[in-house]
Amino acid sequence: MGMLGIPLLVVPFAIYNMIAFLTPGVSWSGEVTRVEMMSGGVWTLTAGDILITFSVLLLFVEMLKAARMSRRAMVDHFLSMVLFVVMLIEFLLLRQAATGTFFLLLAIGFVDVVAGFSIAVRTARRDIEIERIEPSA
Repeated sequence: MGMLGIPLLVVPFAIYNMIAFLTPGVSWSGEVTRVEMMSGGVWTLTAGDILITFSVLLLFVEMLKAARMSRRAMVDHFLSMVLFVVMLIEFLLLRQAATGTFFLLLAIGFVDVVAGFSIAVRTARRDIEIERIEPSA
């Protein structure tokens, strides 16, 4: 329950940074495994593919979290915005972040921010009850 106020997308962001800055020789496009498909084609799975898939799953959880209205949800939305801004700055200024994998993480962060606020606004509208005032005769 304590993790509900923290944007979950900070996890793949941290994983990316740990690998990019602590092990500079590791490539996000390097092959992790190959799978022979029934069609005869070969599906190659990379480390970047795994991280992006994990991030999309966390984005789904973030969307579920956005549907609740509370102070914690508002803090979570604010922190998601801060995380997105930090990711954008890193993407623009640091060479290690100039990869397709990081760009997709940035796009997922953007979707999290926009969708989170959109869902919160729609949920808030539904929670507001409007009374009709009868005109006086």
